[in-house]
Amino acid sequence: MTLVAIGINHKTASVSLREKLAFGPDILADALKSVSKITATGEAVILSTCNRTELYVNQAESEALIRWLVEYHSLPEDEVRASLYLHENQSAVKHLLRVSAGLDSLVLGEPQILGQIKQAFSSAQQHGTVSHTVDRMFQHTFKVAKKIRTETNIGASAVSVAFAAVNLAKHIFDDVQGANVLLVGAGETIELVARHLKEAGVTKMTVANRTVSRAEGMAEEFGARVVTLQQIPECLPEADIVISSTASPLPIIGKGMVENALKSRRQQPMLLVDIAVPRDIESEVGELENAYLYTVDDLQGIVQKNMKNRLEAAEEAEQIASEEASEFMDWLRSLDSIDTLKHYRDQSSAIKDDMLEKALTKLQSGGNAEQVVRELANKLTNRLIHSPTQALGQAARSGDLNSLDLLRKALGINDN
Repeated sequence: MTLVAIGINHKTASVSLREKLAFGPDILADALKSVSKITATGEAVILSTCNRTELYVNQAESEALIRWLVEYHSLPEDEVRASLYLHENQSAVKHLLRVSAGLDSLVLGEPQILGQIKQAFSSAQQHGTVSHTVDRMFQHTFKVAKKIRTETNIGASAVSVAFAAVNLAKHIFDDVQGANVLLVGAGETIELVARHLKEAGVTKMTVANRTVSRAEGMAEEFGARVVTLQQIPECLPEADIVISSTASPLPIIGKGMVENALKSRRQQPMLLVDIAVPRDIESEVGELENAYLYTVDDLQGIVQKNMKNRLEAAEEAEQIASEEASEFMDWLRSLDSIDTLKHYRDQSSAIKDDMLEKALTKLQSGGNAEQVVRELANKLTNRLIHSPTQALGQAARSGDLNSLDLLRKALGINDN
């Protein structure tokens, strides 16, 4: 048995190399069919995300996989090899379990990777590159990932500023799904905030940005409307939650602007989260009644505390991953033993049938019955003990006492 996992990730490779080794939707089907041809079982799964590209295959030589990866993307072999990691058998299973639980992610314990693994597995199923062993490995992975999420706190706490901001809103608003949210900025942080908000069920979002065209692409994904920064005073009275992250050197939202918005809202509370450095929202806003202002420093404190909790949970998760990888390999080895036993029985039965057929032929030709039976017994015994006798002799000659002892026990040899 040779289960192999090879790949690169954010720890081993630069962004540029990860981009070159990625498998987009347009080439995934071809890549799966191509790599499956160099395996003995035709089983292969390709996981390709912005942070990693990994191949999971059954019954393949690791060197052949590396050559295939290099040649498929037409890249210098030395460049790829320098960033590759390789796992086989139990190590490969454990690696997949760790990845699925977020233990190998850029953000420890992040849940998105499990969905990406499920999608990769589904694609492999769709294109016919999954069979019994790989199917069982991935089903086991999904079960273990759920177990880790249930039995540890690996994903219980926010460990990114964006996630912490959304969690804060969920704690303050009983019905965050019905809240009006104003997002100021259109960079990566705000995009991540928008994604977390959408996952939380928020449907009413407005994105304010200096450049409208840049905001439109992001806003379309989340069903948000787009306004300019100059329109913020008009939108502010409608906003229950304001989350801001721009690169502006000066505050965008001032105390007077929020004060006017609160009057229009009849002092209905407003949550403002400023995760920009320098600040986007004047600190004096926090002095206003019904305006609850949190800064990036407030959120960083939450993130650091939560990261400590996740690190502790990660130790438990690592233990579960090790135990479950071992359990899977026990199952896989049991299949090998069953196959070996069946092969041994089939082989012995074939010898018996061959010898019996020859004996019956002699009897039908008028041979002496007693002589034919004795000859059958002697020849059958010699054929059946030939291989075990050779193995015993080899173990004895080489002084391999462990193998000799195992063979004696397996053959039921009793000195007494």
